[in-house]
Amino acid sequence: MAKSKTAADGDVVTIKKYANRRLYDTERSCYITLDDLGAMVRDGRDFRVVDAKSGDDITHNVLTQIIMDTETRGETLLPVNFLRHLIGLYGDKMQGVVPQYLEASMAAFRKNQQDVRSAFEGALGSNPLAELTRRNLEMFQQAAGAFIPGAGKARDAEIAALKAEIAELKAELARKK
Repeated sequence: MAKSKTAADGDVVTIKKYANRRLYDTERSCYITLDDLGAMVRDGRDFRVVDAKSGDDITHNVLTQIIMDTETRGETLLPVNFLRHLIGLYGDKMQGVVPQYLEASMAAFRKNQQDVRSAFEGALGSNPLAELTRRNLEMFQQAAGAFIPGAGKARDAEIAALKAEIAELKAELARKK
């Protein structure tokens, strides 16, 4: 058996499903679980699942099974009314249009989600938690200075040292001009 290339190379990883319901990752040469496949989806890895005996592509069925298992564990994402509407579309004259519409809607949702994340990160900087921590520490130090004897003196000494350093830099800059 030849190993397939990684999804990063643009190829699809082949997963074989055996009659005993075991899944075999041909790229890593090991058995995996539905949870592993769910992680692959979340990581953006592209794969297809084939029936080991017949060679039929059963990716759709396995992905649906992952959704069912996840929903059964209480991690509900699909509202009941959505499921009812979806079931109602089976056999409808518009059934052929629904898959393309859902794919386009999901693509638009993911783009909007990425735009919101980018805007949020841009507004808060590259590491918003570090900045928030720094500000909280400064506020704590200011508050501590009011209640801890001597804390204000240390701060005054630090300010005086900074003022002296600034004065030195200004003098050096004036000499260079």
